[in-house]
Amino acid sequence: MNHAKLFGWLACVVAVLIGGLWGLQFPVIKKIWTSSYVLVAGGYSAMLLAVFHQMVEVWGWRKWTAVFVWVGANPITLYLLDNIVGFDKFAHRFVGGDIQRALESSFGPGSGELAVAIVGMLIAIVLAWFLYRRKIFLRV
Repeated sequence: MNHAKLFGWLACVVAVLIGGLWGLQFPVIKKIWTSSYVLVAGGYSAMLLAVFHQMVEVWGWRKWTAVFVWVGANPITLYLLDNIVGFDKFAHRFVGGDIQRALESSFGPGSGELAVAIVGMLIAIVLAWFLYRRKIFLRV
């Protein structure tokens, strides 16, 4: 590992540690973007960026990134449809109600809502795939 990469990783770790320590005095709160939250989130984000850069650009592992290409081809369309239709509301018709209650009782609290969120995300991904395959790109 060269010095630049080592320095980058060190900077990420230092940001997370300083943000965590600062969080003892000034809580890490996303909603109001506290300075401790910015340090922690920035450090973890930079780490993830480095990991994904290594995987995609250096090692050439690109097959799993197709879903991001589909979503990135029509992000505003998906955003607007989520606000108009609500993918979670639509997913609630598939795994809500009795199925959600069964998941909650079998796997614990929150598991039913997690299933609804996952199905909602899958609906958005399938829609993104459909638009991409048909070469439908809605632009602003």
